This record gives sequence, C-alpha cells and structure tokens, in this order.
Amino acid sequence: MPAVGAVRQIALSAGRDLDATLVFWRDVLGMGVHARYDPPGIAFIMAGEVRLLFTDGIPAGTVYLDMAGLEAFHAEANAAGVPFTAPPTLVHRDTEGQFGQAGESEWMAFLKDPAGNTIGLVERLPPEPA
Repeated sequence: MPAVGAVRQIALSAGRDLDATLVFWRDVLGMGVHARYDPPGIAFIMAGEVRLLFTDGIPAGTVYLDMAGLEAFHAEANAAGVPFTAPPTLVHRDTEGQFGQAGESEWMAFLKDPAGNTIGLVERLPPEPA
C-alpha cells in the first residue's frame, strides 16, 4: 500500500462573509489570497506548501501556523484591537528533541477569524543558554 505524503490542503470555514474572512487573514496575519473563484465563492491562501481552502457550508476549524516573533506580534496585534483567545504561552519544552531540536520551547497563542476558525500561532524558541 502506498504511503500518504505531506498535507496538501486544509478546508476552513469562510463563514457568511468570505470578504471579511480574507481581509482578516491579509491584514492581521499578512497572508494574501492565492486564488478566488466566484461563483462558487471559495478562496485559497497558501501557507507554505499547504493550501488553505475557505468555503461556506463547513464548520469552523483549527489551523496552526508557524511564526517568528510571536510575542512582538501579539503585542502589536493586541494593541491594534485584535482579540486573542489565549496570549503567548509555553506549551511544551522539548527536552528530548521529539519535535525539533532538543531543548527548544514551543509557545502558542490563539485567536479567531471572523468565520470562527481558530488560529494557533506557534513559535519554537532555541534552548536557553546554560
């Protein structure tokens, strides 16, 4: 049986207002629309090699995005009125290198777009000097 490869696409809700959802992803997260088709009213944003499909008729989902400078982004976005459901928080110290370099710490913050999708912003920080 062939092995499954990398993630190609993730479907997220566009809610009732595709434009508002896309504006949020552009203005808050700095991610531009890769392609849009009207009709049927769907859009794609590229997150690296993974396509994010925004469409209505599906429940809100959760996507985790890598980012550098999470603490600074949170401060700037929060000051601009972007509501976070959780501020940057240490979620894992990878002492054994199970998910990356041993000793790295993984921090996450969470927010929602206008369609109700949860966005987890993830930053892995290098080990602290001894």
